[in-house]
Parts: sequence; C-alpha cells; structure tokens
Amino acid sequence: MTAIANITKGRRMRFASAGLALLAVLAATPAEPALASGEALKGEALRSFISGKRVFLAVPLGGELPLNYRSNGRVDGTGEAVGLGRYMKPKDSGRWWVSGNRLCQKWQEWYDGKTFCFTVTKLSDNRIRWVRDDGRSGVARVR
Repeated sequence: MTAIANITKGRRMRFASAGLALLAVLAATPAEPALASGEALKGEALRSFISGKRVFLAVPLGGELPLNYRSNGRVDGTGEAVGLGRYMKPKDSGRWWVSGNRLCQKWQEWYDGKTFCFTVTKLSDNRIRWVRDDGRSGVARVR
C-alpha cells in the first residue's frame, strides 16, 4: 500500500508541477499584440489603482484569470474558468503589497509560494500591461 501511495503522490507532484508551468505560460503570454505605451504606475498611485480591484489576466487561448486584490493586502484567484483545476489547485490566496514602484505578491501554493514583483503600466481606464521581475509580461483588464 505504501508503494501505491508513493506512486500516487508522485503523480500528484508531476501534475502540480505541470499545472504551475501551464499557469506561468497562460498568465505570461500576451493574448493580444503589444499595446501603445501608457502611464507607469508607481508607489501610492499603484497601490490605490490596484487596491480593492479585480484584475483579469488575459490568457492566450481565450478567457481570463481573475485575481482579487483586496484592500487589506490579501489576494485570491481562481483558474477554474480557464481549466486549471485539471492540472493543479484551481484556487489560491496570498498577499500583495507595493514595494517602491512594483506590485509584489506571494501565493500560498501557486508558483511554489515564491514572491514575484511587477511593474504596471496603465494603458487605458481599465487596461494594464504588467512586466514581472523575471521579464515575463502580459495584459490585464481591471475592474
């Protein structure tokens, strides 16, 4: 029974790893061509623009990945609408904050709990372009 449990655990770990890789690709690939430059959001302007908002990350195969940036510094998201439940934990939560001119977040399970920070450029009233500290970038709608 222990060998079977270890195989099952190994499969779960491979699926979780594959799911995280898929999430990274989906969230980091722009779903539309590069947009014209806009206003870089920094410090308090960035905090007030994101706080209490829902950010919908565009995914390349259609759909959006919604993230809720609560005013208390908590962030939660769900990948159910884009089918992530087949590959990994479809919902997660963590915390967010602004450090200098970057929006930072740390999930409990997604991305193995690593901290990532982003520069955010406002493209229009409700659109942003983000660039993660590792160079990945994308677009999102803010509501």
